[in-house]
Amino acid sequence: MGYGYWTRHDFAAYSASRGRKVDDRGNLDSRLTDQQLFGQRGLHERMNPWKVTRECCDSKDHPKSIPVILALDVTGSMGPASAEVAKKMNAVMTSLYETIPDVEFMVMGIGDLAYDRAPIQISQFEADIRIAEQLDLVYMEHGGGGNAFESYTAAWYMGSRHTRLDCWKRGRKGLIITMGDEPMNPYLPREPLEKVTGDSLQGDVETQDLYREASEKFEIYHLHVTHRKPDCYLDAAERSFGSVLPQGHVIVTDLSGISQTLVRIIRDFARDEALAWDAGTETGEKMKTQIPEISWTMG
Repeated sequence: MGYGYWTRHDFAAYSASRGRKVDDRGNLDSRLTDQQLFGQRGLHERMNPWKVTRECCDSKDHPKSIPVILALDVTGSMGPASAEVAKKMNAVMTSLYETIPDVEFMVMGIGDLAYDRAPIQISQFEADIRIAEQLDLVYMEHGGGGNAFESYTAAWYMGSRHTRLDCWKRGRKGLIITMGDEPMNPYLPREPLEKVTGDSLQGDVETQDLYREASEKFEIYHLHVTHRKPDCYLDAAERSFGSVLPQGHVIVTDLSGISQTLVRIIRDFARDEALAWDAGTETGEKMKTQIPEISWTMG
């Protein structure tokens, strides 16, 4: 998967086909709510995690594919954050493609394995307007439970055990970015994880063990989205994710900063990967100048 290119024209045409207006900056109407953007009322078959393997392939269009997994918290409080991603996806993609043409996105929906009907949703890797199409397939279950965390590390699990990456054959990693507003889960419970994935496990999947496994294949970041005042989970979230992820990989942002933060993470990651591919070569120096520090004018 992952052929073709994202274009602003395709996004405008697709949005019009869905009855949505695109403003002069290429963003969806800011007044659209998560209920209007995410109309699924159950797990879509194309997002079903049962016994799937998702592939991020090199191709003529993308000879050095860069896999990016974007995992959205689809529980009750995070609808506005997911809506912000949908509204600004065109701006994110067009900004990335100015300098990083080989990015391929997988969209995931993450809920609570202990409580939700569809706690894991997983798309294909895509590089064109199908990214927007798959965002529309996300089921915003608005669930979650009373355990003060969601199953964020299910994105690590699916990335590690249910993807096939051509970049890995070249000795390069992919990128996982999770988004949420609660602390990190301490483990993934065996029984519900087996039920939704079809895997056979020996026991619960502990977070520290899973990070060691997944980080061999992916660089992992988490965005803690502050949208409540006061944010009663902020300190606990920073402590829990910071106890596992490297320094600088736990980022706090408000709703308005999500798109800028996503692009900054992906650009920095792609710059490092490009220089690693071509270290010390003329191509490497060219890539260093082609992927500049991010500067934002979008609003």
